[in-house]
Amino acid sequence: MATATFSLTDLETIVAERAKARPEESWTAKLVAAGQERAAKKLGEEAVETVIAAVSNDRNGLISESADLLYHLMVVLKISDIPLQAVMDELQRRTAQSGLSEKASRQN
Repeated sequence: MATATFSLTDLETIVAERAKARPEESWTAKLVAAGQERAAKKLGEEAVETVIAAVSNDRNGLISESADLLYHLMVVLKISDIPLQAVMDELQRRTAQSGLSEKASRQN
């Protein structure tokens, strides 16, 4: 029996659906209603917590915080009306060259 694979596209769909709810019914809707500044601050907090888990070699913490980080990134993208595909297209564009070349091109 094959197992279904959960993807970032699935997460994007869930965030979009939950964003439509009333803020008192959904954490996603509450974040969206609070606006980009609040959602971006939460994203930053999750990024820091992810880094702390990584440098602490806390495997379970890193998994959990990474999930929080991805979720909050999807909320920030939703508020900005940026589809996940735009980010994936940018990643695809960047991977067409070496990481060192891509980084050097951004410094110019």
